[in-house]
Amino acid sequence: MDATTWELVHRLVGWLDDQSPVQGDMAKAMRVLKIGEEFGEVAEALHGVMGANPRKGTSHTWDDVHKELSDVAITALIALASLTPDAQKLFDERLQQIGERSLS
Repeated sequence: MDATTWELVHRLVGWLDDQSPVQGDMAKAMRVLKIGEEFGEVAEALHGVMGANPRKGTSHTWDDVHKELSDVAITALIALASLTPDAQKLFDERLQQIGERSLS
């Protein structure tokens, strides 16, 4: 499957629309909330890399953190694409604004 990022994001939105037991605004809200769930998994992996939980010790690798961070980004793009048909345009504009503000 050699789809572009946004083509694949839109296909995943369509798949979720077809498969989700919730629809409409509730489905959109659940997709936004899913970002928090994925962030929690990043936090867990980072704790595991650092051995920060004495009960669990070192339980994760940096590769786990990388994968979980990717899941956060993917989930956020899917949520954005679920909320607006202009997701790519809005994302690109926002990235440019942040880049200009930060790098100027």
